[in-house]
Amino acid sequence: MVKRFLNILNIEISGLHQAAYLLGFFAICSQILALFRDRILAGQFGAGSTLDLYYSAFRIPDILFVSVASIISISVLIPFLIERFEKSEEAAKDFINTVFTFFFCLMIFVGLVAFFATPYLMKVLFPAFADSSRFPELVILSRILLLSPIFLGLSNLLASITQIHRRFLVYAISPVVYNIGIITGIVFLYPKMGLPGLGFGVALGALLHLGIQVPFIASQRMLPRFTFPIKWGSIKTIILISLPRTITVSANEIAKLFLISFASFLVPGSISVFSFALNLQSVPFSIIGVSYSLAAFPSLTRLFSAGEKDKFLEQMIISARHIIFWSVPVTILFIVLRAQIVRTILGAGKFNWEDTRLTAAALALFVVSLVAQNLVALFVRAYYSQGKTWTPLVINVLSAVLIVVGSFGLARLFDDNIFFRHFMESILKVSDLPGTTILMLPFGFSIGVVVNLIIHWIGFSREYKAFSPAVWRTLFEVFSASIIMGFVTYQGLAVLDKVFDINTLYGIFLQGFLAGIAGIIVGIVVLYTLGSKELSEAVDTFRKKIWRAKIVVPDAELT
Repeated sequence: MVKRFLNILNIEISGLHQAAYLLGFFAICSQILALFRDRILAGQFGAGSTLDLYYSAFRIPDILFVSVASIISISVLIPFLIERFEKSEEAAKDFINTVFTFFFCLMIFVGLVAFFATPYLMKVLFPAFADSSRFPELVILSRILLLSPIFLGLSNLLASITQIHRRFLVYAISPVVYNIGIITGIVFLYPKMGLPGLGFGVALGALLHLGIQVPFIASQRMLPRFTFPIKWGSIKTIILISLPRTITVSANEIAKLFLISFASFLVPGSISVFSFALNLQSVPFSIIGVSYSLAAFPSLTRLFSAGEKDKFLEQMIISARHIIFWSVPVTILFIVLRAQIVRTILGAGKFNWEDTRLTAAALALFVVSLVAQNLVALFVRAYYSQGKTWTPLVINVLSAVLIVVGSFGLARLFDDNIFFRHFMESILKVSDLPGTTILMLPFGFSIGVVVNLIIHWIGFSREYKAFSPAVWRTLFEVFSASIIMGFVTYQGLAVLDKVFDINTLYGIFLQGFLAGIAGIIVGIVVLYTLGSKELSEAVDTFRKKIWRAKIVVPDAELT
């Protein structure tokens, strides 16, 4: 039984769409668990001060993860590992051991420094909480969460090995077990330990994220070991290449840190509303953008390294077309069905109707940039596959600055300009709610991400002139079909509002679900009528039954 399970985990997936859909499927599983996690949190605490503390406690660990742990990210290590494996297995093992030893020592050192500095950092980052009686809880929770970047960083190292062996299933399951650990903390540890129990649940999830990859790595005899002295030549090369990538990712995380810090000065619950909406919009981002960019990255790296630029461009065009194919309809559906989505997922216990409406408005402003987020993830990995790490760095830093400055400016304009405030509140249907200033933060975020995409797109198109013409048709077809789909869905909501009692979970779920299904059917018909190539490719991929892909035994050669 155990052996069969391990063999299933060792499935090798070679096709782009198969890999992307497999990653997407498990991303859906992971996100369902994440939504279940958020529903428990919302129902138990509501959008209030407790969850504000919980989400604030993640800031220092998250910064450590993106700034230190990401030094050994998958995007950076895969090209190095491919090069070593082409030389010999021993060269690859030696490289892995060196990276593991350096990273482990670095994270322990940085973690200890952060542990002792946490009280002072939290006072600087969240001065609004500094004088609160619950500030000690915030410090304790943040310190426990410092375990997470250590485990997740080590998991990244192992994931690089599983990815180049095309064992996407192992990597895809990791986020699933991560969320299982977090839910365990909420359900079982919090009642006994309070807020620290939530922190230990996150740490448990990170440990499971790491542990699920160990069996395959061990079967390949690639399990990392300590090695001394450290070969600083390899580490120096990794750091020089990783530094731009680290700054790139850190820029976005630091931008979110500033936004959450700013939200702490607003009405209680603002951080919770912002975080819930951010988590909800992260569902389609993880399923579409992350899945396709991860699936495409190894192939893009190999093609560019082999000098096959035409095939490299072809892979980029295919990936971009399918990202647009999935992203645009999802964006429209999320905007039209925002209240139904939020109420169905989070509407329980202490999470009331006012919390629902405010979170739904924030969600709509976030998903406006969904297409941009997904395509930026692809462009960034395309640049990484070419060894160009400085280009996305500059663009992302500029985008992060625009997000922070733009959000602050919009919030100031929102508070000072009655016309602008009433205009935004009317569009989002929240005119009668308090605390609507928080909506300017996701609005500023989306503007920054859209500008990020525009710059990336222009830069890539200048080098690969055939890219844009090949993608524009897909964008036109999908956008046209999605607008019609959105109209049908909106009309369906109006009709079903008279059929179901939307004051109940059952009623509001069926209203949104059936209206959405009607819209999707119409959208598919329109795409079929337009002769959508992406629709036929998606159908063909599912017909291949990727879940029945050939299982590759653990000791198979690298292909």
